[in-house]
Amino acid sequence: MGTKYIIDLTELLERGGLSGKLANLSNVAVNLLIVLIIAWIADFIIRKVFIKILIKLVRKTTTTWDDILLEKKVFVRLAHIIPALIVYNMIEIVLADYEGALSFLQSVIFIYLIVIVLLATDTFLNSLQHIYETLPISRSRPIKGFIQVLKMVVYFIAVILILSVILDKSPSKLLAGLGAMAAILLLVFKDTILGFVASIQLSANRMVHIGDWITMPNHGADGDVIEVTLNTVKVQNFDKTIITIPTYALVSESFKNWRGMQESGGRRIKRHINIDMKSVIFCDSNLIEKFGNIQILKEYIKGKQKELDEYNQKLGISGTDTINARRLTNIGVFRKYIEFYLTNHPKIHNDMTFLVRQLQPTDKGIPIEIYVFSNSLDWAKYENIQSDIFDHLLAVIPEFDLRVFQNPSGDDFRKAFG
Repeated sequence: MGTKYIIDLTELLERGGLSGKLANLSNVAVNLLIVLIIAWIADFIIRKVFIKILIKLVRKTTTTWDDILLEKKVFVRLAHIIPALIVYNMIEIVLADYEGALSFLQSVIFIYLIVIVLLATDTFLNSLQHIYETLPISRSRPIKGFIQVLKMVVYFIAVILILSVILDKSPSKLLAGLGAMAAILLLVFKDTILGFVASIQLSANRMVHIGDWITMPNHGADGDVIEVTLNTVKVQNFDKTIITIPTYALVSESFKNWRGMQESGGRRIKRHINIDMKSVIFCDSNLIEKFGNIQILKEYIKGKQKELDEYNQKLGISGTDTINARRLTNIGVFRKYIEFYLTNHPKIHNDMTFLVRQLQPTDKGIPIEIYVFSNSLDWAKYENIQSDIFDHLLAVIPEFDLRVFQNPSGDDFRKAFG
């Protein structure tokens, strides 16, 4: 094989007094240095000229995806490929007579190229995820888990290629050898495989979105989803702690997603007051007159009393007959008062389920339950609305000659027994 050099300085070095072998080695070293200088110049031109021109062009465009690619340094990493290719091809000329050194250096450079392409691909996938997250659909269909799977595939291919270079084996033979280790790989990557399948199910069925409020008591989660990855789902609780839940747990176990409430525009208020059964009575004329003076009950009392009087007169029953006559009760009027009060409340959503009902009496009295929806989703405002409603109702109950049921306390026993 004839020796080829970029610059042949062998004769000049021999005239200078070096032996033929030493002169040849010195000539090779000089040529290798020239190759490195050429590669460095190429790298300098690419970084200082082409990349700067590219930066100016990107900043002039109105799109954001190219800005993200630039910010993530995708182009900068790709720029390292050109100098490596220059060295890879030019050393074949310089080291034509040194097959061992040539093979070793080309293997090293090839591995370097694989690593550069791997890092550039990794950065590109990160950029792709970032670009996707700028779209509205990213909240309902996160792709971070899929990006992680793609990265795993890319890294796996890179490792196989690097091993094939180091061991001087065909990649297909290495893959055939790994087939025997499939069972071990499945065991090692069990969580990753489960997470991948779960990620597909979560995304396809729209079970969890970024920003959803979920509760999962078994894992101590009660807050907003901030990240969905291949293996984990991160939830920031309302106390600002962060809980990490395995992705497959959201498929294999039950959890509550409050997205429906958030999208409906109303938040449920479901709470009851226990009324002492001994305080339930028929309304006499004094109570009816008293209730008739309450602004929101005025029309109801007038209409209801007229209806009852007509019914009792039709059957020839006295209005004071406690058994046969239809009469108003203080608890019934109280229920209607709650209905009217909530209907006119500015913070109650009247277009959603609206119930004021009496539940099964228990040893703790008669529960009067309120089942309505506030028109505010904000937690603090919701709690204030709920508290204001029950503050008012608890304070107004005595006006209906009703008592709230409450177990006796030490103070009650003191008053009873002196």
